Amino acid sequence: MHCPFCQHGDTRVIDSRVSEDGATIRRRRVCEACGERFSTLETIELKLPAIVKSDGRREAFDARKLRVGFDRALQKRPVSEEQIEAAVRAVVHQLRMAAEREIPARRVGEFVMAELRKLDHVGYVRFASVYRSFEDVADFREELDRLERDLPGEGQLPLLAEKRGSESLSPRFPARAGKDKEK
Repeated sequence: MHCPFCQHGDTRVIDSRVSEDGATIRRRRVCEACGERFSTLETIELKLPAIVKSDGRREAFDARKLRVGFDRALQKRPVSEEQIEAAVRAVVHQLRMAAEREIPARRVGEFVMAELRKLDHVGYVRFASVYRSFEDVADFREELDRLERDLPGEGQLPLLAEKRGSESLSPRFPARAGKDKEK
């Protein structure tokens, strides 16, 4: 590696440390000619597959777009930044593991939906409504029914108010339960 100070072509590594997340290595170097010290970061560079859009266009994978999709779906939801970052990393990992040069955008969307389903049911339904182009309330109801049938009791609030007899009970506002009928 060339010295950034004198441009000499011979530098020596005097210390190496792996980052906390294990994704980078910090190397401390010294120039053999001028004696100056500097640090470098070494990361793995893996090429992710190109994304094939529904109209046939091909686009380079962009992790920022992926993050924006998660952020929109989870806006104002009780999900931490760390959880979102972990979900983004999981999707990127799945893309790497696919070992394909091109991958349909539809498949990326399925990866995202699987991660959202684990994180937050409301965020999942938000994303699904756009991703699957819901056209009416029946589409939402279908997805909610499928979600509740597939994932019973995961510790999240129920998606729909529970029903007892003919009275609807709101999980967030129990004092209002039954008052909605009076209106």
